[in-house]
Amino acid sequence: MSPDFSGVWRADLEKSRLGGALPKAIVVKIDHTGPELVVEVVMTKADDSQDRTAFRCQTTGTDTTQSMRGAQMRSRTRWVGDELLIESWMNLSGRESHFRDYWSLSPDARTLTMEHRDDDLAGQITLLERV
Repeated sequence: MSPDFSGVWRADLEKSRLGGALPKAIVVKIDHTGPELVVEVVMTKADDSQDRTAFRCQTTGTDTTQSMRGAQMRSRTRWVGDELLIESWMNLSGRESHFRDYWSLSPDARTLTMEHRDDDLAGQITLLERV
């Protein structure tokens, strides 16, 4: 049986490795029903402004296309063992970007790890605790 990522998650910014300016907070709401995954990310910046990002995909390996921050993003989501791989491609300012985000749950299902491997954000790891 595959892990269920449903819930509200808050990033542990001290344990995470993020590129760029550190936000004040990251909260992720996930609805994972069967093969459908609906994700909303709210990032609170140092000045208390917020960036909101939402996306939906199928965990069946089917390509989906949606708009992400004004750019077209193509994604393919599939299981690799107990990890969920969300692979995405998008053109940002004339440059093709490639992302490989691996999601995994701790054995007690209290910690969600989102790790970028072999992509444009390689080495970035976000550790989130269930709220």
